[in-house]
Amino acid sequence: MMTNSDGFTVCLWFDGQAEQAVDYYLSVFRDSSRGRVTRWAEGGPGEPGSVLTAEFTANGQRFVALNGGPQFTFDEAISFQIHCADQAEVDHYWQRLTEDGGQESQCGWVKDRFGVSWQVVPAVLPQLLTGDDPAATARAMRQLMGMGKLDIAELQRAYRGE
Repeated sequence: MMTNSDGFTVCLWFDGQAEQAVDYYLSVFRDSSRGRVTRWAEGGPGEPGSVLTAEFTANGQRFVALNGGPQFTFDEAISFQIHCADQAEVDHYWQRLTEDGGQESQCGWVKDRFGVSWQVVPAVLPQLLTGDDPAATARAMRQLMGMGKLDIAELQRAYRGE
C-alpha cells in the first residue's frame, strides 16, 4: 500500500490495460512489487467491479496504473531512464521492453508494448559524454547517435579513439 507522503507517484494512463501493464512491469523489473487495486463502483463511468487503478513499485519508484479510457496516449515527451550497471542489464531491459510489440529507437530509447518510453542507460555513459577530453566525448557522442541499443564496449572504444 502506498501511503508514504515523501516523494511522488507516477500515474500511467491506460485504456483498460492497467492490470496487464502492472503484470508486465513486475516481470521486467527485478525489484518490484504489487500494491493496492481499486475497482470501479456503481455510478462511475467504468464497468462496476473492473479495475480503476493498480499500484506497483518498480526499481524503487512508485507507480499507479489507471484505466482512464482512450482519451490520452503515451508519447516520447515523457520517458523513464533505467540506470544499468553493465551490458547484461542493458541487454536484459532492451530485450524485455522491445518484446511483444515494443519498438526500438535510437540512442538507447525504446517504447514498450503499451507505448511507454524508456531510456536504457549504462552507468558509464555520463562519464563518456562529460570527460575532460572534448575530442573523446565528441567521438563517444557520434557513436551514441548511431546506435539503437547502447553497446558499452563500442562507446568506450569510440571514446578512446580506437
